[in-house]
Amino acid sequence: MGNTLYKLLGTGGAVAAGVLANKLLAVAWRKARGDVPTNPESDETSWAEAITWALVSGATIGVARLAWRKNAADYYRKSTGHLPAAAQGS
Repeated sequence: MGNTLYKLLGTGGAVAAGVLANKLLAVAWRKARGDVPTNPESDETSWAEAITWALVSGATIGVARLAWRKNAADYYRKSTGHLPAAAQGS
């Protein structure tokens, strides 16, 4: 797996993982609390609900993206014996 392929799979997979996490979170939110707050400027969305959604969705999507990229780097390392240049620290 070349460095370019790693970048494509890592980035594309991370984006897909974020989208999937957001969809799953929306389903869970609807079951637990009702509609997902789609417009924080609406009078129907309280500050508490808007902030809770922002915190929970940000953390969920961030963890999903991190997990994908970490697993992609681990797979690359196991396949080649070293981390890809894009995943190495400065």
